Amino acid sequence: MICALIGNQNSGKTTLFNALTGSNQKVGNWPGVTIEKKSGFIKNSDIEVNDLPGIYSLSPYTLEEDVSRKYLFTEKNDLIINIIDATSLERSLYLTTQLLEMDIDVVIALNMEDILDKKGIRIDINKLENELGCSIVSISAKKETGISDLIDLIKSKKYIKNKHLKIYPSDVEEVISNNINHFTPEQKFKRFTAVKVIEHDKEYLALENDANKDPIKNLEDKYQMDGEELIADKRYAFIEKIKKDCVKTYERPISITDKLDRILLNKYLAIPIFIVVMAIIYMLSVGVIGGLTVNLIDMLFNGTDVLELSIFSYNLSFEVNFTGLGPYLGEVIANAGGSPWVVSLVQDGIVAGVGAVFNFVPQIMILFMCLALLETSGYMSRISFFLDRVFHKFGLSGKSLIPFILGTGCSVPAIMSCRTIEDQDERHLSILLTPFIPCNAKLPIITLFASYFFTTSSWYISFSLYIFAIVIILFCGFILKHLFYKGHSSTFISELPSYQTPSFSYVARDVGDKTWAFIKRAGSVILICSVVVWFLGSFTFTMQYIDGVNYFIENSMLAGIGNAFGWFFYIMLGGNYSWATTVSAIQGLVAKEQVISSITVIAGIGDAATSSEIFTSPLFSFFTPITAYAFMVFNLFSAPCFGAIGAMRREFGSTKQMIKAVVFQIGLAWILSSLIGGIGWLISL
Repeated sequence: MICALIGNQNSGKTTLFNALTGSNQKVGNWPGVTIEKKSGFIKNSDIEVNDLPGIYSLSPYTLEEDVSRKYLFTEKNDLIINIIDATSLERSLYLTTQLLEMDIDVVIALNMEDILDKKGIRIDINKLENELGCSIVSISAKKETGISDLIDLIKSKKYIKNKHLKIYPSDVEEVISNNINHFTPEQKFKRFTAVKVIEHDKEYLALENDANKDPIKNLEDKYQMDGEELIADKRYAFIEKIKKDCVKTYERPISITDKLDRILLNKYLAIPIFIVVMAIIYMLSVGVIGGLTVNLIDMLFNGTDVLELSIFSYNLSFEVNFTGLGPYLGEVIANAGGSPWVVSLVQDGIVAGVGAVFNFVPQIMILFMCLALLETSGYMSRISFFLDRVFHKFGLSGKSLIPFILGTGCSVPAIMSCRTIEDQDERHLSILLTPFIPCNAKLPIITLFASYFFTTSSWYISFSLYIFAIVIILFCGFILKHLFYKGHSSTFISELPSYQTPSFSYVARDVGDKTWAFIKRAGSVILICSVVVWFLGSFTFTMQYIDGVNYFIENSMLAGIGNAFGWFFYIMLGGNYSWATTVSAIQGLVAKEQVISSITVIAGIGDAATSSEIFTSPLFSFFTPITAYAFMVFNLFSAPCFGAIGAMRREFGSTKQMIKAVVFQIGLAWILSSLIGGIGWLISL
């Protein structure tokens, strides 16, 4: 048995899907698009559930609606599970009436029944079931109440069969019947198709003919509406009647949502509150968790004699004399007769390189957790809505907020999400600017430099880069919009769900999935790159091993490559010609995490034992707070990793456009970082 789970955005659909399937699910993409596809099996059964994108109708106005409609038409489905927000019945039932016109049985999961009383709403479920002609199960997806009843109903197949409820006036129903009578026997979903013919849906224009054109034209003349407007009007008239018969409301005190919105959406307070919220996130991830965990995890990989932990201005030191995984494996290999270069490969290349990225996993988990909490609480939708007005003033669409928010996790899905922006100029501008958002891969760079050079003020510096990124995005958006992308800004429409306590199971799953994706990246791309960096830094062009006696790291292939491009970073590094920094920055094109891994491997080859000693090694000791900030700025705004560049190529649909974007990003990064580093250089003279 195969079921399709479908419903509006923010209706609790994903929460219900997780409650039905548990961990028995897989994630992919819908064919031909980048919209996420989830499928799984109901717990302890062979009943498959496919989670369709959140939509408001089956009219293909958006990519999500088009994907959902094509799936229902082309794939085998035995049942539609239509989740409805019980607190927004009028909006939710529009989609329901369309689903009931298809030749598939429908079961309604009436969600959020647990908060109806708080909103002063009572729903007569039995009466609603009779009016709609389908089975209804009252649930709370978040609290997982009613889920077992829903599963039992699906398994038993004792739900009400779809009898194609007639919801339109008699004259409209006559035209629908006339359309059906003229369809071929092979026509699928005849009632649904007949209605779409009246609406002049672009996918069904071929079915318009002499037999149905005049009756449809007569209807439009009678009601003084075009077909699409007429059907929508009569749908809402039916929904309004149902609401009047089945829903009773009574006075309740002002809701918590309304009280909070008066503060959080206040025209004077909304942006300052948002800035404070983001500052707290960076304080927790960089200032608190970073100070407590970076050296601790570094000790596990590289060992240390003294463990130093810090929280803001408080420092704690512990004498531990811990060997660490890298030194331990190196000792084992050496005792087994392994050559020095094998010891170095394992200790300085593999363990130190991958470990340098793992140091920041706890901070990234906190960042993901905070963002997931904001999303599930309903706050993120509100700040997106509010910032829409700000974005319009700088020539950006409010729809660009979605990729910008996703960009705090990873630039690849963020860039892909830009395809939901209909206007081509706005879409291209958003694709170009989205990589400027500090993603999780840039966080290790920011954290390493900020924690060493700014110690107790590290989270201030980290947060300042986030604000700096927003300022540059708005500035670039304003300039580019008026010079190159001169189209009109489109309207951003977003639903504002009620505030609710975050679902901790959803947050845990979301954080776990994203953290695991980060770890897998560290175990694949970063591992390979670390070995490559180690190899280039451990051998000369004549394949002589860098032994520190006859040959030094300055004689390595890596140094030769870095010296060829070192001039590019000369100004931003305050007049320092550093091949090691050059190579590490270039590695950021492969993966931003690789910048830190490369620095650690190079410093390790140069006899720095752990990442805490990187900036005391001769190769990186020239860094000052100003040049460190300039280097962070360069990595923040320079071209993203190869994966994101590939996503840019796909979304632009042009290699030429992609190359222009990469050149712009690198050029802007060089200008901004050189200004900062150059000013610091002049001050130091």
